[in-house]
Amino acid sequence: MRINRLSVIAAALILPLSVQAQKRRTHIKKPVVAVAAEPQEDPRITEMRELTQQIVFIDSTVIDKKHVLDAISLNPESGRMAPYDQFVGNEEPSDGFVYLNEMGNKCYFSNVNDQGQLWLYTADKLGQEWGTPIPLTGIEEGISSANYPFMMADGITLYFAAKGSESIGGYDIFVTRSDSENGNFFKPENLGMPFNSEANDYLYAIDEMANIGYFATDRRQPAGKVCVYTFIPPTTRRTYNTDNFTDSQLHSRADITRIADTWGNGKERKTALARLESLRNQQRRKTATGNADSRRIDFVVNDRVTYTSPSQFKAPDNDVLFKEYLSMIKHQEELKENLDKSRSFYAKARKSDRDILRKEILESERQYEQNVKELKLLGKRIRNAENEVINKK
Repeated sequence: MRINRLSVIAAALILPLSVQAQKRRTHIKKPVVAVAAEPQEDPRITEMRELTQQIVFIDSTVIDKKHVLDAISLNPESGRMAPYDQFVGNEEPSDGFVYLNEMGNKCYFSNVNDQGQLWLYTADKLGQEWGTPIPLTGIEEGISSANYPFMMADGITLYFAAKGSESIGGYDIFVTRSDSENGNFFKPENLGMPFNSEANDYLYAIDEMANIGYFATDRRQPAGKVCVYTFIPPTTRRTYNTDNFTDSQLHSRADITRIADTWGNGKERKTALARLESLRNQQRRKTATGNADSRRIDFVVNDRVTYTSPSQFKAPDNDVLFKEYLSMIKHQEELKENLDKSRSFYAKARKSDRDILRKEILESERQYEQNVKELKLLGKRIRNAENEVINKK
């Protein structure tokens, strides 16, 4: 009993000491270890990635930035592009670019404005003279600098690259449309991913006849180099189902890490490559001869078939209609040549004669535009008849 009593007394004496020691330990401040906060991604980039478009990229070419246009082949019907200094014959180097329409009488270009920034302008040509440049209005919100314009054949849809608060990198690609009521443009829309990135993305162009698109980017490229991607222009906007892709896979498609990831079963790419090669061959022949009129005419029937001779047609009367088609092309080229001559006469004519010449030029332009419309309709008629026969087999 005595031992037990002593144990109890000892425990009673030790317990307060232990409690006091614990209290002392709790009051000792532990050193604070700084934890580096992880950088937060711009929420706009996260949202864009989740809305990445499904695009089939058929090819890519790395090239010197100063030769970027060499990687873009366009049918004459899609117009042409050129560096601003080359277009105006200016010896002073410029970062601006020019888009010239098929008829050669309207251009969109970038030049330095009063604020010292590149901005978009448009001008019309009468005779050999270009009218006063008019700055594009309606695109100002979120845009501080604009360049690389490309107008679609409809004369309404304009693509360009811009910097500003609406851009996630340097240059981003935007699209806008003209308002026919007041001549302004609507607020531009950012094309999103995969076309845009935190690098510079620009020079978006579409060849509607070949159904081939292009754009340039300096993402993952050394200084002075750019990558020009060719792709199949989408008819509707389709995005990836995020439930079917991991974050890594979605990142890869948004950044275009591997174009092979976009090929699917490869059929679309194969036929698009054939169209692209035909387009490049036309460009090579044009460059070799120095004469666009001598190039071979390739008549695209569908994504798999391209004809080069009336003897290849299978639908009744299509061989005759194709000859008419060729005749209309020749007439269109003659109209273009006469227009160029009339504009040249206008530039040298006396002021008193210019009113008459102006009316003649405007009438010739009307005839040219009408011929273009009729040519497209005839081409569609031939194409539909031929496809009907092919599909029956």
